[in-house]
Amino acid sequence: MKISKATLPAGSLLQQHLPTYDYIDSFQGLITDHENRIQPSHVGKAFFTSSPKWVGALFVLRNKLVSLVGLKTPERSTNRQELLNRFTCQKGERLGLFTVFDTSEREVILGEDDKHLDFRISLFLDQTPGTEGVKTLTISTTVKFNNSLGRLYFLPVRPLHKQIVPAMLKEIIWELEKPAPTNAETTYPN
Repeated sequence: MKISKATLPAGSLLQQHLPTYDYIDSFQGLITDHENRIQPSHVGKAFFTSSPKWVGALFVLRNKLVSLVGLKTPERSTNRQELLNRFTCQKGERLGLFTVFDTSEREVILGEDDKHLDFRISLFLDQTPGTEGVKTLTISTTVKFNNSLGRLYFLPVRPLHKQIVPAMLKEIIWELEKPAPTNAETTYPN
């Protein structure tokens, strides 16, 4: 599976704030979807269920470190699976550190605002031109620094981010290309 560097899709909801970002990157990959069943809400849910184990370990470390300087960390959950089952990827919903800021028929915008920086993650799903049954999934990240702590925080994050996003994108695509679930508890949300 090939994951490549990309640009923010022209139809992305993040385009409207383009000049205000201090950092932006995008990565994309192709998803086979002959039944046209995969929707942006499925991508949003897969974002939370498909990360490699090493990425999860990095987030645990991140949360321990940033809590020492008063930055936001996700609330501890006693039943993460229950939260995931209820998550429908609707605007205003929150899961862990991420809030759903916006949605469209092709995109979900996740992110968070904090005192040091604001970030958004676009999960943009689009039909691949000239192909049938293949979609392009682009994950774009934008960051706006609110102060010097934000710039300092992002220095070690930036090189890791460029490794994490392509790895997560691969996992998301593998998850989404699995055959559609058949029981009610694991069906994709509408």
